[in-house]
Parts: sequence; C-alpha cells; structure tokens
Amino acid sequence: MFLRKKQYVSSGSLSAQAWKRFRRDKLGFGSFIFIGIVFLIALLGYIVTPDSTPFVNDQYLEMGLKKPGYEAEFIRIPKMPHAERSGFFHRMIWGEKSPYNLYPVVDGGVDIYSQDGGYFKTSPGDYLAQHPDATLVKRTYWLGTDRFGRDVFSMLVIGARVSLSVGFISVFISLVLGILIGSIGGYFRGWLDNIIVWFINVVWSIPTLLLVIAITFALGKGFWQVFVAVGLTMWVEVARVVRGQILSLREKEFVEAGKALGFSSFRIITRHLLPNVMGIVIVISAANFAAAILIEAGLSFLGMGVQPPIPSWGSMIKENYGYIVLDYAYLAILPGIAIMLLVLAFMLIGNALRDALDVKTL
Repeated sequence: MFLRKKQYVSSGSLSAQAWKRFRRDKLGFGSFIFIGIVFLIALLGYIVTPDSTPFVNDQYLEMGLKKPGYEAEFIRIPKMPHAERSGFFHRMIWGEKSPYNLYPVVDGGVDIYSQDGGYFKTSPGDYLAQHPDATLVKRTYWLGTDRFGRDVFSMLVIGARVSLSVGFISVFISLVLGILIGSIGGYFRGWLDNIIVWFINVVWSIPTLLLVIAITFALGKGFWQVFVAVGLTMWVEVARVVRGQILSLREKEFVEAGKALGFSSFRIITRHLLPNVMGIVIVISAANFAAAILIEAGLSFLGMGVQPPIPSWGSMIKENYGYIVLDYAYLAILPGIAIMLLVLAFMLIGNALRDALDVKTL
C-alpha cells in the first residue's frame, strides 16, 4: 500500500513538471491555444457562421465571385407555411434551413420568381410597398463569395470541423490498432511477433496515399469512409514504436515481479507496460493528426474524400485552383493557409510534448 501511494505521488509530480515545461515552450503552448480556438469555432459550427443552412450551401449565382467585405442586400420574405425552428444543439451540429426566402438585390433591382417558373424584376422599394411582410436586410461577406455565391468564411469554418473530425477519429483508430498489435507482438514475442512484424513491414512498404486510395475504393467515397481509410493506414508507426518500447520494458524487474505475483498478461500490459510508453505515443499522435489533415485534404482535392455539398478545405482548393492566376487567387489560398497553419500547430505541439515528456531532461 505504501509503495503504490509513493509511486502515485512520483508520477503526479512528473506530470506536473512536464506540464510546466510544456507551458514554458512558447511556440508549443501558443499552438495549443490556437488549436483550442479552432476546435471551439469548429464545434460551434453553424452557430457562428453567417450562413447557417446545412452544409453552408446557400447559393446566389447573381453574387458569384464577390470580393472580401462585400455587403449584400436581400429582400426577405417569410416562407409559407412557417418552418419549425430546430433546437440549439441540432442547429449547432447540422444547421437548419432558412425560414425565409432571400432575393438578392443586384444592380438596384431584385428578381422575384413566381410559382410557374417565371420571374420579374422590380426595385426593392416597389416590392416592399406592395408586400408588408417583406423586409430589406443586409449581410456582409467577410471573405467574399465563391463562383456559386456561397459564403467563403462559413465554408472555412465547417471545413475546419471536417479536418479536425478526420484527425480525431483516424488517430483514435490508429491508436487502438497500433497499441493492440504492437503490445501483443512486443510482449509475447515468438512466432506471433514474427507474423506481426511481417504484416507491419508489408503495410509499411505500401505508399500511404496509394493505400488510402485503395481503401477508399473498397469502402466507397463519403464522410465516414475517409475516417476509416485514413485510420487504417496510420496505425503502423504506432505499432512499431509500441512494440519496440515493450520489447525493452518486458525485461525490467517490475515485469518479473508482476509475473511472480501471479498477475495476468493483460494486467501487466495495460497497467504496467502501456503507461510507460504513452508519452512517446502522445508525441506520435500529434504528428499523425497533422498527417491525417493533409491526407484528407489530398483525397478531397482528388475527388475521393468528403463529397459535395459538404465543404472541405481540400475540395475548396480543388474548386478554386483555376483562379490562382486570376484576381480571385484568395479563394484557393485561404483554405491552403488554413491547412498549413493547422498542420504547423500540431507539429509544434508534437515537438513541445517530446521535450516536455523527455525524462532525461526533467
């Protein structure tokens, strides 16, 4: 009982000291705060986006390719029958359809479409005088619109949600598979370890992007398929590191003591070996998170990742890379900068964690 309590205090002080070292790393801690802000914005999602319709797919072709800061005017007419409002959390996660019909005012006039498919052009003042339920509203497009008249800022926010979701779920899948396979091979050794090493080397020899593309073809294109495809290709590095660490730790005295006390192999692995390798696993996870974001963006750029109308940073680059040599290059540059900053932040966090968790320098 005394030994368990003393070990707990020592481990706690080590974690506290590592946290202090991490906070002193300005780049790493600043990146941690930056990712926290991005995560909060992505979590709030449709609550903070000017366009709160599902997949921010509110299109106005009359306002395509407007520059950042463009202020638009709309004739707003309530839909009949009135649409039911969604709850807060439903609106935050999925968005909601607008309860109004919005008609943009372009060149001093507005096109009003009739039920028979035709339309007529009128001035905003005349239409407001004839329809008391209509109102004139304004909306500012902070980052402009794309060629379909969609709000670029809203697409960037929801695109961040996609990138972070792919990172979290794919890293989780890679950790579960990598820790399970690596710990089994490193602890039991023998023929089982030989088979695991052979399988790891086979998967390791296949280029990551080609393997992701192959898995995507097998599972199909879609939102959840990307999570699984990326996760199934990132477990190899985790498994190799966990196996190597457990191979060295299994010969230590505390493992022999656990065996002498009759502890099961499962208990020795989960309660004595894995806690000693989690530091380096956390560092690898930060790097894998950055790699997952890049892979998802590459798949979406190739058209094999997240499918329209779901906005993704990679698909935004694909749709707008033709404007690089024109006056609308920012449509492709903005999502590219977002990918670069998020990947850089995770790499800096990985470096900071590596230094903070290095027991040799504590």
